[in-house]
Amino acid sequence: MDATIFEPSIESSARQPIVAAPEALRDGAVFTIGDLSREFGITLRALRFYEDKGLIAPRRDGMTRLYSEADRKRLAVILKGKHLGFTLSEIRALVAAHEGEGAGLSLSRDRCLAQIAQLERQRVEIDTALDELKAIATALAA
Repeated sequence: MDATIFEPSIESSARQPIVAAPEALRDGAVFTIGDLSREFGITLRALRFYEDKGLIAPRRDGMTRLYSEADRKRLAVILKGKHLGFTLSEIRALVAAHEGEGAGLSLSRDRCLAQIAQLERQRVEIDTALDELKAIATALAA
């Protein structure tokens, strides 16, 4: 039996059971929206947004969203794609590729290469801007 604790839900004043800390995870673990929000440092609104877009699909117990370990892993891929600058449709392909649905793999690889090129261009622009700002700061200090 999973060790559960009770704490007030972020969404309501009702007390919600939650699974113990992530280090205690095992198959069959269930997470609330608050658990994932805290673990990944994202808002409840962001989690609901990903659900609305069909990227994650928690089961429901009344009004409570219950996320599985697979949902948790999927969320990690979603957030990695977001961090790397991919669009929602590209993130959907990354999730599909990560879950073994090969159709998304070629799209993901091509898009990864394009994203690498874009980030390298941005790095050059940032380095140029930093050099200019350093020169201005040095001139102002003199």
